[in-house]
Amino acid sequence: MSRQNKAATKKKGNLKKRMWSQRYLYLLMLPGVIWVLLICYAPMSGLYMAFTNYTPTTEGYFHDLLTAPVVGVEWFQYFFETDFFMIMRNTLATSLLTLLISFPAPIIIAILLNEVQNTKVKKFVQTSSYLPYFISWVIASNIFLTFLSGGGVVNDILQALHITDEDILFFQKGPYFWWIIAFANTWKNMGYNAIIYLAAISGIDQTQYEAAEVDGANRFQRIIHITLPAIKPTICILLILAIGGILNTGFEQQLLMSNDSILNYADVLDTYSYRYGMKNGMYSYGTAVGLFKSVVSFILVISANKITKKLNDSALF
Repeated sequence: MSRQNKAATKKKGNLKKRMWSQRYLYLLMLPGVIWVLLICYAPMSGLYMAFTNYTPTTEGYFHDLLTAPVVGVEWFQYFFETDFFMIMRNTLATSLLTLLISFPAPIIIAILLNEVQNTKVKKFVQTSSYLPYFISWVIASNIFLTFLSGGGVVNDILQALHITDEDILFFQKGPYFWWIIAFANTWKNMGYNAIIYLAAISGIDQTQYEAAEVDGANRFQRIIHITLPAIKPTICILLILAIGGILNTGFEQQLLMSNDSILNYADVLDTYSYRYGMKNGMYSYGTAVGLFKSVVSFILVISANKITKKLNDSALF
């Protein structure tokens, strides 16, 4: 037996010994592995539905899926030839507005909170901005519907300031709806993201600030030259995730705050897939739309990661 074969055999034997010595750890890990396989991966068998003409019967899900007629990419072609441009317009408009507002907002809040010296004020603002994250979209949607309705608080303020003489029907005008969703997403998630940036800021060596202050740098200069460069890796990673999820405009908020009069502006990939797949019974078509969204999101994550790695040497993988 050659020296290489002996080394490989010895290595394999050592691996078996280590695995056997740690067998109880593997047993503890087993329920988690089973849960991931059953909950996360087993449902992915339904992706095959996007390439068939699936119709549920009493024979059972797997029987219906395996015996469904294969149609190839017909459902994707149907989507591209019908509502593709309208749905993508709504999805991208809402997502880009949300990204434009919600991405810099927590960075600004985190930096401002870091500069606040009063501990009580800092904790109050941090808690107040973080609380909306725990509110369900059912409650949050009702808040926005109440505030922006005819005779609501926003219309009362606008009329009191003589900006308008009559109620503005915010939820009857499509372009307004994009901005409403963008502000709602920002309001709800801003505090959570700010905590991530605050955690990154807390890891900065305080002697850098002290040295900069001795050199005569003012507060704004310390933020520009110390704080922002230090949290740049965190900003890059969250930006990659935000770009990868640019098609995830949200489902609950769109469904709860939209209405039939603005459906041509409010319908996005998630609600469109739900409406056709679940409400209209076109399961294969809804699956095809969802699969399209997942593939595009995956490509965006990979692309954003590569670009960010080349520019800043900061990436997810």
